[in-house]
Amino acid sequence: MGVYVHWPYCARICPYCDFNVVRDRGRTDEQAALADAIVADLTAQRELTGPRRLLSIFFGGGTPSLMDPAQVARVVETAKALWAPADDLEISLEANPTDAETDRFEALAAAGVARLSLGVQSLNDEALALLGRNHDAGSARRAIAVAAKAFPRLSADLIYARPGQTVEAWTAELSELLAYGPEHISPYQLTIEHGTAFDRAVGRGKLVVPDEDLAAALFETTQSVLEAAGFDAYEVSNHARGHGARSRHNLVYWRGHDYVGVGPGAHGRLTLAEERLATTAQRGIADYIRAVAETGVGFEREALTPLEAAEERLLLGLRVDDGVTFAEIAALGLSPDTPKVKDLVEADLLVDDRIRLRATRSGRLVLDRLTGTLAT
Repeated sequence: MGVYVHWPYCARICPYCDFNVVRDRGRTDEQAALADAIVADLTAQRELTGPRRLLSIFFGGGTPSLMDPAQVARVVETAKALWAPADDLEISLEANPTDAETDRFEALAAAGVARLSLGVQSLNDEALALLGRNHDAGSARRAIAVAAKAFPRLSADLIYARPGQTVEAWTAELSELLAYGPEHISPYQLTIEHGTAFDRAVGRGKLVVPDEDLAAALFETTQSVLEAAGFDAYEVSNHARGHGARSRHNLVYWRGHDYVGVGPGAHGRLTLAEERLATTAQRGIADYIRAVAETGVGFEREALTPLEAAEERLLLGLRVDDGVTFAEIAALGLSPDTPKVKDLVEADLLVDDRIRLRATRSGRLVLDRLTGTLAT
């Protein structure tokens, strides 16, 4: 089982982001109350899960590198006391490469964080300004160097398919990042999410994103450059230098395992008495704190129908290289002999070994379309 901790505060809200985030206004009293609520919510969820083996703890957001390291340590120790930690328990935290946050890396490592996921996003100052980031390329390079010394494991995020980006420039950017030696790289294609500042800019004609052909070329470049450098594309947007470098926490999600979600807006999935439960925490910070104080828990739960659970399993399972078994998605009525499965295999979008389905590289490029076809 994994634990996801959502810390919603950000120094700046990025124009492409549609996550549950708020501007950090330095309200230390509110942040302390939120940390208290997260610890209490974890304790309440232990009543729901019963004894479990704890595989991973992931601090996401938001910007959890803004969290007081003492509170990070408190949450880690609480989770380890509530569930039996695996010998290879993975503790990850997302961070931005600003100078202020980089100066906290040693304290975060001392708090128990062993894997840092660094939001580099670009090594180009012009691109970083376009993306609304509050760091420059120099800060990113410094953060990578400091993180490599402070943490045993390092992952770096990049965003591609940016306005004005070329294949040549993207190749150079990937090559530079590879030279710094991270064991894990997460290249995310820029998507225009509804309600974001980028969505409004596109609607006004102020922002033009790459067309489908260029986006596909950038995707193919990503796969080729990272593969040549010895990275496995074990998930659509995640590449690791060997199995040991893979994000164990994210594999908990993608392989359909259970995880607890705490913090404002956090989601969780739990299997209890053969029933798949979806948990959703209150989105507002004050609402979440109040709910925990008044009811003991900060989340609501809903039982997924077999069809809903199978659709979710399909959507997540096809993202990873080991795919999804037909048994896991039985409620969808799919088999190796289903006509649409055979058609997608013949189109080189799926691989079927009679036991499980996997998306090919071409299939990963059109994954939403692929899963939509299979789920209907």
